Amino acid sequence: MNDQTLTTNTDIRIRAFRATDDLETCRKFIDGHRKVLSIYGIENITTNTDDWIYMPNIFVIVVETMDGEKLYGGARVQVADGIHPLPIEDATGEMDPRIYDIVAQHAQNGTGELSGLWNSKEVAGLGIGSLFPSRVAVVIAEQIGLSTMFSLCSPTTVRFNKWIGSNILTTVGNDGTFYYPKIDLLATAVFLEDAITLKDAHPKEREKMLYLRNNLQCVIKEKSPFKNIEVNVHYDLLIASANKEEFKIKQPAKKVAP
Repeated sequence: MNDQTLTTNTDIRIRAFRATDDLETCRKFIDGHRKVLSIYGIENITTNTDDWIYMPNIFVIVVETMDGEKLYGGARVQVADGIHPLPIEDATGEMDPRIYDIVAQHAQNGTGELSGLWNSKEVAGLGIGSLFPSRVAVVIAEQIGLSTMFSLCSPTTVRFNKWIGSNILTTVGNDGTFYYPKIDLLATAVFLEDAITLKDAHPKEREKMLYLRNNLQCVIKEKSPFKNIEVNVHYDLLIASANKEEFKIKQPAKKVAP
């Protein structure tokens, strides 16, 4: 395993792919995520399983070394497919069933969820393992046919989601908040209403995300938003198997009384 630590001018890769296309990297993702969760004593989070690696509606984002041996962090985008509940439904549905109808409504035009966000200790506090994958999740939304996106955030990642255009989903929970995954931890439900034009994103973030959509494979010198570290990011965001129409969930027609 490569123990490379990030310094200025380090080269890293941020890659997106369908989970079923790269099971080996998915297993590295699971190992890294579990290690981070265990630090905080979290074992019962709904996405802390390996079932998802075999689901074609899961798309994975990884921040990794150039040789792919070490992951610095990542995230997943789960597309609503009418079969598997989104993580936010599993996590909060018993506390507030309204989430089911909200997801079903938006699934008609393509919706999904940014989940499983984590970063290793090497990049903690840099934004590289949290902001960057969150940004990329929005970038790939167009490829996989999403017009909206949900997320259930920790207090530290709510701001990232606001930067990329999400707003707190105040119609569920206690004005959008839940005690999850433990009674002493607060999670906030957020919703990206416009994953196409990104009208609610911070102008600089919107410019960055639209640029990446038009340049899915490129190299950019990126600066950490919190520390004076620059890294050369090799973006590889083209998902060859993506189909914009694959997961549009049409609701059954309502029966009309004779």
